[in-house]
Amino acid sequence: MKSETLRGIKYSAIALAVTLGMTACSLEGDDGEDGVQGPVGEQGPVGDQGPVGDQGPQGDSAGTLTRIATVPLGAEVTGIFLTDEGDLFFNVQHPSGTNAATTSVNAMPINTGTVGVLAGANFNNLPVTLPNSPVPSSDEEKELVVSAIGQYQVLGQTGDTFGTDLPEGLGHIYTLDGEELVLENDMPDFNGFISTAEGEGYLFSNWEELPGGMSRMKVEKDEFGMWEVTEAMMLDFSPVWGTAANCFGSMSPWGTPLTSEEWVVDSAVDTTTSPSWNNPEAVSTDARLGRMWQMTAPDAPNPYNYGYIAEVTEPLADEPVIVKHFAMGRYEHENSTVMPDGKTVYLSQDDTGGVLFKFVADTAEELSAGTLYGAKLTQDAGQNDPATTGFAVEWVELASGDNLTIRAWIDEYNGIGTDDYVDGQSSYITMADVQAWADGDATYPTVEEGGSSVTAGQPMDNRVAFLESRAAARLKGATAEWRKLEGISINQKRAKEAVEGVDTIEGEVVQNAYLYIGIADIDNTMIDGEGDMQLSARVKDCGGVYRAKLEEGYNISRIEPVVMGGTYRSSLTGAERCDVEQLSQPDNVVVMNDGRILIGEDGFQENNTLWMYEPADK
Repeated sequence: MKSETLRGIKYSAIALAVTLGMTACSLEGDDGEDGVQGPVGEQGPVGDQGPVGDQGPQGDSAGTLTRIATVPLGAEVTGIFLTDEGDLFFNVQHPSGTNAATTSVNAMPINTGTVGVLAGANFNNLPVTLPNSPVPSSDEEKELVVSAIGQYQVLGQTGDTFGTDLPEGLGHIYTLDGEELVLENDMPDFNGFISTAEGEGYLFSNWEELPGGMSRMKVEKDEFGMWEVTEAMMLDFSPVWGTAANCFGSMSPWGTPLTSEEWVVDSAVDTTTSPSWNNPEAVSTDARLGRMWQMTAPDAPNPYNYGYIAEVTEPLADEPVIVKHFAMGRYEHENSTVMPDGKTVYLSQDDTGGVLFKFVADTAEELSAGTLYGAKLTQDAGQNDPATTGFAVEWVELASGDNLTIRAWIDEYNGIGTDDYVDGQSSYITMADVQAWADGDATYPTVEEGGSSVTAGQPMDNRVAFLESRAAARLKGATAEWRKLEGISINQKRAKEAVEGVDTIEGEVVQNAYLYIGIADIDNTMIDGEGDMQLSARVKDCGGVYRAKLEEGYNISRIEPVVMGGTYRSSLTGAERCDVEQLSQPDNVVVMNDGRILIGEDGFQENNTLWMYEPADK
C-alpha cells in the first residue's frame, strides 16, 4: 500500500476519534457507583505458539576422570586386567631401584619389576562416584602404590623364586637351551587371568624386553580378599625361537592369552627391517640386539621369527603351547583385541608412523589364516584440535595368508650371520622389494636394483604384506601416521549386546559399544602438517584416548576423541609439562562392564596414574 493512502487513513481515524470524544463528553453525566463484578467469562481459545527463544548455553558434556591409584617413582602402570569377579590386577614396570618404602601388606620395597593386585576391592560393585586418590606428596608416598580403594598387594617381583618352585627366577630370560641367563627383566606388562574356581586361577604376565618372556602364576584369594601364589613358572618359548618385547596383550573370547611382540621389529615409517640386524658392529655394540644373538647362539637369530601376536593355545597344560600368528602381520605390536565373533581382530602398532590394522580370520576361534587390512583415515574437514577432531575410516586390503605358508617364507632367511653382512646391501626385505610388490611387479628386484639377496629375481609373492606389514600398508594407501598407538580394548559383553542384540549386561540395555584406543603421544607424524593426520600440537606428549563405535559385523568406520590430556606446556620441564590432574601419556586401556574405562599412564609424571574415566555417553 502506498504511503499517501496510509497517511490518509491515519488522519481520518484521528478525526473520527476526536469527534466521538467530543460527543461523549457533552452527553456524559456524573459517574454512578460501581456495579457488582459479573461472573468470569469462559477462557478463550489458546493462542498460537510464539517463536522459539534463543538456545541456552550448552551443558557440560565432559566425562568424569577419577584417580584410582598412583605407582612409585620411575614406574609405568602396566598390565591392567579386570577379572569376571571384579578383581583388578596391574603391574609396576621398571620402578626406581632406590625406592625403599614398605607397607604392612608388602614387606619388600617396590624397586624392581612388580606384578600385583588391588586387594580388597571389587570393581564390579563400585559406587557411582569414587574419591580421587591423592597425588603423592611425601617421600614415602612417592615410593609406594597409593590407591583410592583397596590396597595394592605384591604377588611377585623380578627374580622371585617362590621357594624352590621357580629356581630360575621370575622374569629371568635364558638362552634357548636353558643353560645361560641372558637378562633379569624388570618390565612386566600384560596380565591375563584364567579362572579355575571362585577366587582362584592362573595369572599370565608378559615381561617386556629383548629378549622377553611370559610367566604363569597360580593364585588363590582368601576370605579377606588377600592373595597367595601357589605355583609359578616361566613359559618355554624355545619351540618358537624365543620371544621379545612382550608388551600389552589380551585374552581371546575362547580363553587363551595373546601376547604382543613389540619393538623387536627394527624399522621406521619409511624403512623395512634394518640391515644392521646382522651388522657385526651393531651386534657387538647394541646391548639389546646382542642379547638376541646370545639367546639363539650358536645359531644366528632370524629377525622374521619375532614381531607377532603369539597365542598360548594350551594355557593350563604342564607345558603350555605357544603359536605365533604370522598371518596377523609383523610390526611393533602393542595389542590385539578379538571381537566376540571370534574372527575380527583390531591390532595397534606402537611406533612413530604406525598403522591401525584389522585381521579377519577365515574361521572363528582360529587365528592362523585370514586377511590383513590397514586403516585409511580421512580427517574431519576444517578441524585440527585433538579434543574435537575425528577421522573417517576405510579399510585397505593387503593380502590373505596362513601361518604355514608364511613360515616357509620366514625359513628362507634362516642362517644369515654376521659373515653375510655387506655394507650398502641387505639380506632382508628392502623398500625396493615392497615397492615392487605394491606395484604388482611379476618378480622381485635384483640386488643391483636394491632388492634383498634372498629373493633377488624370484617370482613375486605376498610375503611383504606379512613380514613388513607397515611398509606394505603405507604403499597400498593405508595411513601410517599414528604416534605411539597403544592399548586397544573392548568390553566383550557390551560389544556382543550392542552388535548382536544378545542380552549380556544385567540391568542395562546396551545400544552402543566402542573400541577404545590409547595414544601416548599426539606428536611427530600426527602433527607434522602432512598426510592424512594433521592435528595441532596443543596436546602433544600429554596424549589421549580415542574410540570407535562398533557397527554391524564388528566393523568400525569412524574414530573420535573421547578424553584428551591437557595443553602441553613446552616452556616447562619434566612432569609439569602435562597437568597432573589430567591424562599424561595413556597406555593400557580396559573397558569395564558398566562402560567406564580404566587407563594406565606410561608418561613422565613423577608418579604415573591409574585413572578411571566415565564417558558422558557410554
